[in-house]
Amino acid sequence: MARVALAAGGGVLVLVGVALLVLPGPGLLLVLAGLLLLSRAVPALARYVEPVRARAMQGAEASVASGWRIAGSVLAGLGLLGAGVAWGLLPWLPFAGWSTGSSLILSGMLLLTLLVWSHHRVHSGRARRT
Repeated sequence: MARVALAAGGGVLVLVGVALLVLPGPGLLLVLAGLLLLSRAVPALARYVEPVRARAMQGAEASVASGWRIAGSVLAGLGLLGAGVAWGLLPWLPFAGWSTGSSLILSGMLLLTLLVWSHHRVHSGRARRT
């Protein structure tokens, strides 16, 4: 039963992550999280985890490489939060409603959370190396 739950959860995370590779959001990190769960259910998939982890960490480091990138990411996250509230409150917008609004809000919160995580990871790693 646990393997089925891990496989289902991992599969969902991989699918959402693949969608977020082309949509705004942390797609590669979700693909990594999904692969980690899937590799616990299906050990043959473990060989794909390390290459995806390396690319995901490169992307996380690149996202906080400069002040302009951080500022752009923060603005994008705040924009997603604002758009989510707008889509929840304004009925004349296409696909209006809280289902759309809540998914935009969740995307914004996830983006900001991962931005903080990336910043902490990169800067605490630099502090240890010096």
